[in-house]
Amino acid sequence: MREIIRVLVLGTGQMGSGIARLVLEKQGLQLIGAYGRRLERAGMDVGRAIGLDHDLGIPLDNELSAVIKKTQPHVAIQATCSRLDDAKGEITMLIKQGVNVISIAEEMAYPAANSPSLAKQLHQLAIEHDVSVLGTGINPGFVLDLLVITLSGVCSEVQSITAKRVNDLSPYGPIVLKSQGVGLTPAAFEKGLKDGTVVGHIGFVESIHMITSALGWEIDHIEQMREPIVSQIRRETPFVTIQPGQVAGCLHTASAYRQGKAVITLIHPQQIDPHLDGFETGDTIEIKGTPNLQFAGSPEIPGGQGTAALAVNMIPRILNATAGLYCMVDLPVPAAILGDARRSVDWN
Repeated sequence: MREIIRVLVLGTGQMGSGIARLVLEKQGLQLIGAYGRRLERAGMDVGRAIGLDHDLGIPLDNELSAVIKKTQPHVAIQATCSRLDDAKGEITMLIKQGVNVISIAEEMAYPAANSPSLAKQLHQLAIEHDVSVLGTGINPGFVLDLLVITLSGVCSEVQSITAKRVNDLSPYGPIVLKSQGVGLTPAAFEKGLKDGTVVGHIGFVESIHMITSALGWEIDHIEQMREPIVSQIRRETPFVTIQPGQVAGCLHTASAYRQGKAVITLIHPQQIDPHLDGFETGDTIEIKGTPNLQFAGSPEIPGGQGTAALAVNMIPRILNATAGLYCMVDLPVPAAILGDARRSVDWN
């Protein structure tokens, strides 16, 4: 039998915990360690840290270099942050110690969009250390970019693309909710936009550049707009309670212009329990071209479950890839791991 795939998970928040639990379910994968940034949780059993009702006999570690050396993972899944500047230190350390990396940091979905020099550095570093690095997630990484690109494959001509994702923020933790302005007053939301504490969706720029790179389009500029979604009713999650008149989420739109015309429009209203205010979640993609295409699904592809599944299901893809930095469009299409994950990996 081929060697079991040793997996290290970075982060034990909502996303990291979901990823770790999924690794435990998959044949051929072994969760051999977990790293967390919160010092007060160091030494806690990972089973308890990720929400299980039993111990796993694995202590949560807050010294990344030490846990890498101790566990010797084949692949690490990073679920600690959203921004590339925040993620690069951990990713660089993993690469230098010969570990393949899958990151769900939104800006890692297409790092060349905002940081081309850093993306080039990570690519060269990965080649030097013979490992592969991938950014993935439900969005960016799948719904509003990879799925759009895939649908364009049956078109001989594309004039414009409009894609919309209406999703429920209820499953997410406090960091995501804060970035969306959830629980603020409308005035505080506007103040947050100005001081950078409210950012809405992170990843539109990455999705747009992934699409335009695949299609061969050159764009002139990107315009973004963020508006508060004000609740008319009381809503509650384990992390926040929203009263009528407070912000339940953010309507974020990005448009990419080419020769003075908007050719890509991405729309992403996110809020807590949208059904309570009469809104259905769902994903829609419309391509105007030859032929015209419309794709729609409701309810939404669940964000948390989808991101965890993509991170885990891409393990064989990244282990089979040659060394370097990749985005989702560069690798074979994702597929669910339903058998022994080792059968999909070429160790030669």
